[in-house]
Amino acid sequence: MKTYDFIILGAGSAGCVLANRLSANPDNKVCLIEAGPKDTDIRLHVPLGFAFFGKDKTYNWGFNTVPQEAFEKVVVKEPEAVMVDSAGGQHSVQSETEEHRRGYQPRGKTLGGSSSINAMLYVRGHKWDYDHWSELGNEGWSYDEILPYFKKAEHNEVHDSCEYHGQYGPLNVSKIRHSNKPTDDFVKTGASIFGFNNDFNGESQEGIGYYQTTQKNGQRCSAAKAYLVPVLERENLTVLTDTHVNKILVENEKAFGVECIDSDGSFFKISSNKEVLLSSGAFGSPQILLRSGIGPADEITKHGIEHKVELPGVGKNLQDHIDYLSIHKYNSLSLIGFSLRSIFIKYPFEILKYIFTKSGLFTSTVAEAGGFIKSNGSLEIPDIQLHFAPAMIIDHGRVSVWGHGLSCHACLLRPKSRGEVTLNSKDPYEDPLIDPKFLSHPDDVKDLVEGYKKMMKIINAKPLSKYTSNHVHRPVDLDDDADIEKAIREESDTVYHPVGTCKMGQDEMSVVDSSLKVHKMSGLRVIDASIMPTLVGGNTNAPTIMIGEKASDIILSEWG
Repeated sequence: MKTYDFIILGAGSAGCVLANRLSANPDNKVCLIEAGPKDTDIRLHVPLGFAFFGKDKTYNWGFNTVPQEAFEKVVVKEPEAVMVDSAGGQHSVQSETEEHRRGYQPRGKTLGGSSSINAMLYVRGHKWDYDHWSELGNEGWSYDEILPYFKKAEHNEVHDSCEYHGQYGPLNVSKIRHSNKPTDDFVKTGASIFGFNNDFNGESQEGIGYYQTTQKNGQRCSAAKAYLVPVLERENLTVLTDTHVNKILVENEKAFGVECIDSDGSFFKISSNKEVLLSSGAFGSPQILLRSGIGPADEITKHGIEHKVELPGVGKNLQDHIDYLSIHKYNSLSLIGFSLRSIFIKYPFEILKYIFTKSGLFTSTVAEAGGFIKSNGSLEIPDIQLHFAPAMIIDHGRVSVWGHGLSCHACLLRPKSRGEVTLNSKDPYEDPLIDPKFLSHPDDVKDLVEGYKKMMKIINAKPLSKYTSNHVHRPVDLDDDADIEKAIREESDTVYHPVGTCKMGQDEMSVVDSSLKVHKMSGLRVIDASIMPTLVGGNTNAPTIMIGEKASDIILSEWG
């Protein structure tokens, strides 16, 4: 059995940071394990390429939630079955049933994790979020204490303020190298109503503006590109891809290694001299803990797994940003879409432009602009995030539509609904059961209704309104809150920011302490978005990288 000092489970946003920082000490022997393949597909590096991963199962786990009771009911086709008639003839029969709509949960499955398939927006969240973590008893996680780690990670080409931004980190942050008139009109219109903001990660978050993006020279700057690629030649770093983790090996409440499965389906074990670092995300980390016998006994033993450590909070406290899209059709080549002119004239030109200049349409993040607003004027901080996209985004991009158009998201930043992640079985290849319990708290519905109305103030105002008269979904009566709520239940879904399932804290439902060590255990930490006690007010990639940076410092201060 091979032995390493640190074994990192998951090469996502936090895992790549850990691999880089811990292997910087040549005395540390580090192994990074990733279930997905290497990030060799060109679509992973061309920014607009992420639009193709909605249905892709090679680089996207493509999870689905269980039916969400707060969503509307839909007709679902059952798998085909063969029926034999009285004459002995065989017939294929497909029955239909009605159930509540399921949500879709794409997650990255390659080096870089979700940072390799996301929309590349660099957003940290609000100062309040981290001060709140600290107030919950998590020492060292206030805004002033975590800001240095955001700056350490960052090389910001847009802002050089030493107060809020870093200039020497591996993660490149830039402007989009693409100009789009409808996006400019969105910012102009939105700023006239809610004010302009030039830096959502600076002194103030509120207002409308352009997003900063994790790109470098017109290419995606994933966590793998930023942190892993520069250090792959280190002799003390081993990277295993196409390798599933079956379970963490535990004895006497100490993690001492990992049981893995290689690409041929063969099981093998590796051991750790120092620690196992679990960085498999808000779905993968609780799933691996539960398969390892760590978590609530009733959930573990019912699957025939030996229970090792009682931690009732594993898989609980799931939080995610619920999001509603307003989609509009408008026939203009300035908008992304499919038409004869775009296919035969625009896109060939844009491909050449990207090849030779690394600029133009193919550098687009699609969600190019947006902002942070308050659903209620009495609030101290924004609770709604807007994402504007010069494209019609239907069912997470899994449905292609002929023509051109635009979309605008209204996202509820701090939902009160709480869900969970549990096991389907002990099979390491089977998806977990994901139940976000979207809109289960009545305040979430009420706040999203108000957020939608605020978003529509922008949609229906000049100059943006010239693009938005033709609704793709049914028009919604803005004077009827019940109709808005109905529309939200019909169409809303995640905007891809699950957190909280191995939360940091000191109460009985917490899983890790403020140094991210798993309670009641030694030799094991969880380091990813799952440790967030509450969801931050913004996209979660940058905060997850920050968590990796801070955790690396904590670990190196203890081990060197």
